[in-house]
Amino acid sequence: MADPRPSRPQRRVRYLSDEAVPIAQRMVLGSHLRARREALGISLKDAGRHIEASGSKISRIETGQHEFKAKDIGRLLDFYKVDDAKRQHLMGLLEHANQRPWWQDWSDVATKQLQAFVSFEEMAQRIRTYEPTQLPGLLQTEEYARAVIEAGEEVSSPREIERLVALRQLRRKRFEEAPLNSKRLISVIDEVTLIRPFGNKGIMRRQLDHLIALTEHPRHTMRIAELSKPNLPVMLGMTIIFDFENRLLPDIVYTEQFDGAFILQEEKQVDGRVKAFDRLQNASLSHKRSAQRLRDLRKAL
Repeated sequence: MADPRPSRPQRRVRYLSDEAVPIAQRMVLGSHLRARREALGISLKDAGRHIEASGSKISRIETGQHEFKAKDIGRLLDFYKVDDAKRQHLMGLLEHANQRPWWQDWSDVATKQLQAFVSFEEMAQRIRTYEPTQLPGLLQTEEYARAVIEAGEEVSSPREIERLVALRQLRRKRFEEAPLNSKRLISVIDEVTLIRPFGNKGIMRRQLDHLIALTEHPRHTMRIAELSKPNLPVMLGMTIIFDFENRLLPDIVYTEQFDGAFILQEEKQVDGRVKAFDRLQNASLSHKRSAQRLRDLRKAL
């Protein structure tokens, strides 16, 4: 069997650590800066030298892993000969990127990886998700979320559990209350996550009631990957694809393994995951038949 963790990550495969993670709001400005620098044929080293920094710092700025300083960005815009109109736009992005995000209030329990994930979730217009071990966070009831979080070995105290549950519920609330045309969730739900319980039967009954109600909501599309159907292409594993309005950012894929998370941005790699997701979605039950399967599972409980 091939090693599931490549010994040498490909370009723009970013393993997330607590030292440096990308934040979507910073990535928007960083992508503009990178495009301008590359269009002018300026190296990372030369750009860094202009602001008395290293090329690696420029790379971290461009990939959204470094906090922006107005002085540095202003000097880069001068070096890149950005006109006044474009400069005003980019400085507006700078102001937005430097605003304190709402999820910072949960930094006592939310890892930087989780904060990066929330930043993508907050900005994305469409989210496509397949999670083979549990229901997606945006579909979880409060008590189901608590049971999932309690089952995690990384949780150390009742206070931490309740803080993480509160964060997950606030994420769900913000998603549901966003303007209808600004947010959409397409979920391929592995049927095993509906059969293997978290909590107890009562919790699972109420979780299924919640999913059944969401099948009537235009923001949600659900497709159940049947447990009994042979040869379903589930090999892609956990895959969450973020699409951004007006191409503010290229599509991003987020995935996790037991001991870490990483994101994919390389166009070929993202396209491969998207095609794999589409194959699984098309092989799964339709939204209408999935709603009926949910009702059948609810009756069985």
